[in-house]
Formats: sequence, structure tokens, C-alpha cells
Amino acid sequence: MKHYDVVALGELLIDFAPHSVNEAGYPVLSANPGGAPGNFLAALTKYGCRTAMIGKVGDDAFGKALVKTLEDAGIDARGIRIDPNVFTTLAFVSLDASGNRDFSFARKPGADTCLTPEEVDEELIADAKVFHFGTLSLTDEPAAGATRHAIELAKRHGALISLDPNLRKPLWKREEDAREAIEWSLHQADIVKISDEEIDWLWGFSPEEGAEKLLREYGASLVYATLGPKGCYAANGTNRVTVQSPSGIHVVDTTGAGDIFGGSATSQFIRCKKTPADLTETELRRIVSFACTAASLSTQTHGGIASVPEYSDVTRKMEE
Repeated sequence: MKHYDVVALGELLIDFAPHSVNEAGYPVLSANPGGAPGNFLAALTKYGCRTAMIGKVGDDAFGKALVKTLEDAGIDARGIRIDPNVFTTLAFVSLDASGNRDFSFARKPGADTCLTPEEVDEELIADAKVFHFGTLSLTDEPAAGATRHAIELAKRHGALISLDPNLRKPLWKREEDAREAIEWSLHQADIVKISDEEIDWLWGFSPEEGAEKLLREYGASLVYATLGPKGCYAANGTNRVTVQSPSGIHVVDTTGAGDIFGGSATSQFIRCKKTPADLTETELRRIVSFACTAASLSTQTHGGIASVPEYSDVTRKMEE
């Protein structure tokens, strides 16, 4: 019996989001814990799953705060390495009028890119039902090697592989490198959460065509193709569902919404105690409805980890 439902590897960082503007016209920023895998695990943990994270932070105030944030959220942080030689990674978020965000990163290098293969905790991975990663940990060595090593370990120990490509173009030296890494990653994964924008960027396909391609050509067994505020198209080998996001949501900040969708969906998938391919249409629809609702509610407040809504709020909104 495996102890952890999900173990994730990847970036743990501080998101600086604009709060207001000072007299000189500069943004006043508020610091929030961030990094897609941390947001993903926060949703899982809030919805009753046992989780752990593997990654690296600096031996600085932000690094220590991030480790404490994980622990406070109920995520096992023993796989986080603290490195005195590098700073914790920082991301600066700018928001437009509708709450959509743009990122710039202080990461030359950031601690998250400095995780080595030797620092990956094999015991954690061996004890996980699902291993989750994103492609931000493939932008630079040695973290890229650590990620590939972790995926090999996860496969060896029989874990399902979960992927969110999470394309962030500014973090890649060349777009071709991003494309190559994402293509490679998609071939590793059993469960893929991918956005309509990422599908269009990769292949020029519709979300439905992209999901079918992943099932047919890449070996995925469950695909969530998210449609931004419109909801999600999801498919496994036998069933297809399209679910709309709930209405009446006042969007403040979309940071982390995709990660919260992924973590929420995975939490409900784990509850089913089935393989991805065996989910019925009813189960798939409920998983996606729950995830769309949780992600939508999360946009009503700032930040990622802190914005995961309560389970009761999600189910109440679903009943509406």
C-alpha cells in the first residue's frame, strides 16, 4: 500500500503580484507562495489526499517561508532541499484589466533549477500512486536531469505519471527547446492537463483534436484540455465530456487557477480508485465539474496556494 497519493517535483517560488500603484507610478507588490507543483499539491491536500513535494529553495527568508507554507498546507516537505549557494526563485506577475497574468522571472539561476539527480528522494517516489511534474523543471540543468531521473524512478515503482506542460515562453532560451521538452514530456505521461492555448501552439489543433492526438499517438490514458474561463474538454479511451465553468464568478486573479484545476481533478480521480482508462462518463463528468468549479472559485482571491477554495464551497457551487 503506497503512503502518498501524489508526489510532485518542480518549482517552488514567490509570486509578486501587483497590489496597488505608488505616487511615482510603480506597482506595490504583494508576495505570495507559488510555483505550479505547490499549487497543484495544495488543492490535492485540501481535498483529502496525502502529498509530498520534491524541489529546491534558497537558504533565505523566502525559502524558509515556502517550506513552512507547504507544511502548514499539509504537504510533506522532506523532499525539499535548501541550498545556501542560490536564491529562492522569484516571479513577478503583471495583471491586465480582466485579471489575466504575464510573468517575468528572477531565475539566473533560481534555486528551483539547481536540484540535482542525487538530491531526488527515491523513497518518496517509490511510495507514491501518482508522480506529477511540469516542464518548467526542464528549462535548465541540473534540474532537467533530476526531473528525467525522477520520471524513470516513478515508472520503475509503478506510479502513474501526471503532467501539466505549463508553457512559460520567457523561461526558455528558444521556443524550439520548449517544444522539444514538451513533446518529450507528453510521451511520458498517463494523465495530461493541457490548455487550449498550449494545444494550439504545439499543433494548431482544436482542444478536442489535441486531446484525441494525445490519447492516440502519445500513450496518454486521460486528457484534460482546459478552455480558460469556458471550462474543459476531457477524454479517456472510451468517454468524452465537455463541462462549462460556473457562471457568476468575479475574477480578481487567475494565478494558479490551472494548477488548482489539475490538483482538484486529480483528487477526485484518486477517490474513484480506478485506472484513468476505466472511468465512466459519469465519473469523468463529476471529476471535471469539480475541478472547473474549484478553479473558478480560486480566481476570486489573490495567489495560488492560499486561493484553494473549501470543499464545501465547491460542492455548494456545483449544486447551484
